[in-house]
Amino acid sequence: MINIYCDESCHLENDNKKVMVIGGIACPDYASRKVYEDIKAIKIKHGISVRREIKWSKVSKGERKYYLDLVNYFFDNELLRLRCVLLPDKSILRHSDFSQTHDDFYYKMYYYVLSFFLGDSDDINVYIDIKDTNSMLKIKKLKKVLENKSYSQKNNIDKIQQIRSHESSIIQLADMMIGAISYLNRKLESNETKMEICSLIKERSGQNLNRTTSLSNDKFNILVLDRLF
Repeated sequence: MINIYCDESCHLENDNKKVMVIGGIACPDYASRKVYEDIKAIKIKHGISVRREIKWSKVSKGERKYYLDLVNYFFDNELLRLRCVLLPDKSILRHSDFSQTHDDFYYKMYYYVLSFFLGDSDDINVYIDIKDTNSMLKIKKLKKVLENKSYSQKNNIDKIQQIRSHESSIIQLADMMIGAISYLNRKLESNETKMEICSLIKERSGQNLNRTTSLSNDKFNILVLDRLF
């Protein structure tokens, strides 16, 4: 069983932010408890409350080493994998040309994230961070989209469940990684610590974070949507 912990950045249609990123961190179910304990140990090492969430929006200079340790932990743990889909510019979207709404496109991006794992021998559980009161409806819609689009390949998704971010440190880790990719592609440079985190991710992944990676890159995979969808 593989668990995929998903999060998103700048996913709203009219939020005055050009970039949109949706992604998830995959972890074998048997290893998830060990990952939680490892992250707890990193927090204790840096004097961070074990109850405090990992959030990209809370990255600060005073906790620089803590966040860098989290990035290194992701790359050092061979059981963790990240897949994200990046839309660099929402203004290129022409939903009417494809008879779709922005919500339809949102589900399409989630499909691109999860399809990377479809067809594996393991069954999959998907956990999505609760964002608003419409989360349950989105879960139901996403299930239908995956069922409809997966006719040509094995659909091994066992369940899709919404959870609150404080319930999973892995979904919090996804928030940090996806937040970094979004930050870099929004060309923001005001936060020195965030820039250092982005640089470390680039170094450890060997990727520029703004280009599609090879499908064979199983550890850190990015799909960039650079044409109309």
